Parts: sequence; structure tokens; C-alpha cells
Amino acid sequence: MEDTLDSYDVVLVGGGLQSGLVALATRARHPGARIAVVERGAALGGNHTWCFHDGDLSPDARAWIDPLVAHRWDDHEVAFPSHRRVIAAGYACVTSDRLAERVAAALAAPGSALLTSTTATRIDARRVEVTGPAGARVLRGALVVDARGPDATAAPRGGFQKFVGVELRTTRPHGVTRPMIMDATVAQEDGFRFVYVLPLAPDRLLVEDTVYADTPYLDVAALRDRALAYAAAHGWTAAEPAEIVREEHGVLPLPFDLDVAVPGPGDDAGPLVAGMQGGWFHPVTGYSFPIAARLAQLIARSAPVAPDGPPLFGGALAAHARAHRKQLAFALRLNWMLFRWFPPDQRVHVLERFYRLPEPVIRRFYALELRGRDIARILVGRPPRGLSWRAALSPQEAS
Repeated sequence: MEDTLDSYDVVLVGGGLQSGLVALATRARHPGARIAVVERGAALGGNHTWCFHDGDLSPDARAWIDPLVAHRWDDHEVAFPSHRRVIAAGYACVTSDRLAERVAAALAAPGSALLTSTTATRIDARRVEVTGPAGARVLRGALVVDARGPDATAAPRGGFQKFVGVELRTTRPHGVTRPMIMDATVAQEDGFRFVYVLPLAPDRLLVEDTVYADTPYLDVAALRDRALAYAAAHGWTAAEPAEIVREEHGVLPLPFDLDVAVPGPGDDAGPLVAGMQGGWFHPVTGYSFPIAARLAQLIARSAPVAPDGPPLFGGALAAHARAHRKQLAFALRLNWMLFRWFPPDQRVHVLERFYRLPEPVIRRFYALELRGRDIARILVGRPPRGLSWRAALSPQEAS
């Protein structure tokens, strides 16, 4: 196998969001970098829609992230049984197709490689063994990043966010001008339920039925039917069945416990584990884009391809991980309170109360950049309706 050895500056295992952002950030900062991406599927990106809020990203990240944005809006909206609110902050959408297109272009540079339909059979700190259409190969990387998705069989202790989204081409202009990121006026079934709506064109909408539930079981047909019924109730009917352009679905963990382990300086025990598998996501909202982008920026600044940059393992990465863990600690506690202190049909009141907070607090919460006073604003005050005092006053279970 050593006879088929290839060397790169960065080897990325997994062709999803995190690997794509690391590849693009590294290419933007180091045009000559040798980058390899290994993806077991036939194409990059999967079938997803990722969104983020304006202000989530640093100005220097916008240069390489803006080309990924498929749609952008000036504001967005939420609706609850007791109030409706427009959030005067921009909102942007990145699609799998756009990510795959940009990453493939970045990897077309000499010395780089995109290996699809290829499985990583062993991943070490500086070496990845793969097998694919070209047979068995060894990829050596000055930096190896394992950004494969989390193990679906390893269910975390916590709740789950389940969703089914249908992208519709409507018979006439739908008239929706801004994203509805949370319409919780719908019937509360199986947990905290809301509908998410993105206007993608005058005659195109993504309508997604989402539930914060206690179990990971996803009835795709049932949630699809609910999304279509919601669309029909608003007059957004598809021209014909063939005009359902696309469907996406998934189950995301909303854990009570989560750790971020990073290699130390001189540590060859393993690669950098990134993405959701490594704990680099928002455990309450499931939003991963801003967190993945910040990690990608750090890797691009400190990767071995940048001999004049700060070392990745040790100071830079350790400090970044500490800051992320601090944010995670509070977010994980919120998941515990949401799922353990409130019955499933009462969880809506927690989010209803949250969306009465000042807009900067809401933005920093989604970006996982909360300050001490933000945490106080979230926790202090009259508790949301439906709180079980017996559960709240019971000691938290041991991990």
C-alpha cells in the first residue's frame, strides 16, 4: 500500500459542511496548498440547507463564504401563540449544491484531490488509509481532519431535533418576502413543534416541519404530510406532484453531555476530530455553520501549510476549544432544562419567552457567543409557563 502513497498539506475525511469550509478557508489563505477530501458518497455536500445570521461571521471570513450564499434576506420572522416578531437582522442560506460546486473548484488546483466513492478504513494523526475506485491508497497529511458525521447508532443522552423539508414550486407567486424561521402556532405534537419556511424564489419555497422530541424515531411520511398541509393551508400549493423539487430530512442530537477533545502539541494519537462528531455545533439549535466557519478559519491560519502562522495544536486550538466548551456548558444545561423540566407540549413556552429578549442576545445565542449578561437575561425572570417544579428541584442525574 505504501507504493500508492500521496502527500498533502491537509487531508479532510468526510465531504460535508466542515470539510468543505476548511478546504475553502485554506485555499483562500494559501492558494498553493495541497488539499485532499475523502468522501464515501458519490458527491460532496449531501442534501442539506445550512443557514446563518448576519453578524455570525468575522469580516475576513465573508470574502470566501459569500460565494457560497445561495439566498440572502434582510430580516426574518418568528411566530408563537402569544406573539409574532420580525427580527431586523439579515439571514443567509447555503445549499449543498453550492457548497459542492465551490469545493470541487477549489480542489481542481494542481496537487489537490477530491476522492468520492472512497472510504477511509483507517485514520491517524498524519495518515489516512482509503479504498475506492482506484483501489487502496495511503494519504499522508501534515494535518488530518476527521469531519465525518456522528455515529448514528451512538444515541446521545438528550433530545432530538427531527425534520422533513419539502421544496415546492408553487402555482403562483407565494408572496412570502422573509424567512419564517419558527412558526410555533401549529399544533404541538411529539414535543416542541414548529414550521420553518424559506422563500427561495417568487414561486419556490422550502417548507420544513420540525420537532424537538424525546426519541429519534422519524416518521418521514407523517412530517412530509404535515409540511404539505401547512403549505396548502397558506395557499402555497404545488402545480403538480412533479413540482415538489426536493426533499430533505434528518435527525440531529440535542445532547445533555458533550465534550470537545483536541490533540495537544506533539500528540500523534489521532487526528483533529471536527464537525458534529467532534462537538463543533450548537447543541440547542442544531445550527452548525458559524461554529464550523470559525474552526475552518483557525485551521487555515494555523495549518502546517502556513509556516509563519501560529501552531494549530497547542495554544491556538486549545484556546479556541476552551472558549467553545464554555459556551457548550450553558447550552447543554439549557437542553437539560428544556427536555427535563417541561412536558413535551409545554416546551413551546420556553422558546416563546426566549424570543422576547433583545435582538443582540438572540443573535449571540445562535452564534454561541454569549456574554455573562446574556446568560443572566436568558435565565432571570418569570419562568415560562408549563415548568415542572418537581423536575426543576430534583438533582440532575449523573452522566
